[in-house]
Amino acid sequence: MEQIRVVGYAHPDARLLMDEVQQEYVVRYGDGDATVLDAAEFERPNGIFAVLYDVDGSTPLGTGAWRAQESGEIGLADGDAELKRMYTRTSARGRGLARRMLRYLEDDARRAGRSRMILETGDQQPEALALYASEGYEPIVKFGFYREYDSAICLGKAL
Repeated sequence: MEQIRVVGYAHPDARLLMDEVQQEYVVRYGDGDATVLDAAEFERPNGIFAVLYDVDGSTPLGTGAWRAQESGEIGLADGDAELKRMYTRTSARGRGLARRMLRYLEDDARRAGRSRMILETGDQQPEALALYASEGYEPIVKFGFYREYDSAICLGKAL
């Protein structure tokens, strides 16, 4: 079975996959994601950055992360965990890996005392929207870098 490992934001496999997802954003939206991220945001107890590997543990297949958020910005509440950098390589899609990563991140955020998982995605990612809907995510007040964009969709789920 594929394995999920917490590796950190700066890990070479994390960087490789983040570069790939940026290219996918360019194809879907015409530009990469300009959200500013700090590696420290993905260090326990305030978050994690994980990579999902193939069965032999050598090939990275996907990423996922969460970072703590608190009230102070429109749409955010104390105890929020923001889902970031969910991505599965094209060759590994359709195997339930993103769902597995999502549940892993939810469980980790819950253990860290977070009460709600929130995320920002876009209208050109129907696969992501279908996954989140099937896992109980519902529309919330827009937040984040892209909150003013019509294409931005913000979702949340109580943990």
